[in-house]
Amino acid sequence: MRKLFLPVLAGALLLPACQGTNNEDINVYLVRHAEKAKGEDPGLTEAGIVRAETLRDRLKGKGVDYIHASDYRRTRETAAPLAEALNLEVLIYDAGDLLGIAEDIQSKPGTHLVVGHSNTTPELAALLSGQLMEAMIETEYNRLIEVRLTKDGELIGHKTVRYGADN
Repeated sequence: MRKLFLPVLAGALLLPACQGTNNEDINVYLVRHAEKAKGEDPGLTEAGIVRAETLRDRLKGKGVDYIHASDYRRTRETAAPLAEALNLEVLIYDAGDLLGIAEDIQSKPGTHLVVGHSNTTPELAALLSGQLMEAMIETEYNRLIEVRLTKDGELIGHKTVRYGADN
């Protein structure tokens, strides 16, 4: 009995660790752009540049295959350090067409980073996950949402963490 029980127990313990590791699955990291300066289509502040570098350091070992940013200077600058570190192109998406970017992401297995805005990041995470996401306030820059999907778009799981100096 003991000889049979141990392999079964080991298999049961390893199964959750293996779920969602299929290279056909879709893993999406969603963030709002880092701290921005004032003005029309502003870039990042010094604190925003540091946060973008922190994001790079946090995600550079996560196997990111695609980096998406809306067509604003602050989102492109937030995505740039990771894109440069991984030698990836930043793919521009229309922030007014969240269904379009959701469909694009769901058609490309792999790991994605999406840099958006306080009003689009929770909404896109909700579209992808089918789960209600907490709204972001205008001064929130440290939320990192991870959504894991099967290749068929079924939710494996999601979580929210904080990153940067102010977590």
